[in-house]
Amino acid sequence: MTTNMGTTDRVLRTAIGLALIAFATRVGFPDTGWNWIGWIGVVPLVTAAIGWCPPYALLGINTNQSWRQH
Repeated sequence: MTTNMGTTDRVLRTAIGLALIAFATRVGFPDTGWNWIGWIGVVPLVTAAIGWCPPYALLGINTNQSWRQH
């Protein structure tokens, strides 16, 4: 499994994942009754950590610039 995500993509996914988890745990966010939906933030965190996105692989997308230069 090769990485198919570049640095910018990984940083953005990390920020979005952390914001969603903060919403789920109500850190700085009010209790709305829908906070549980923030746990979906685990998905962008995991994909950012491993550097591989399954939908990117299926669609042939690769934002990893270092891979293209080889």
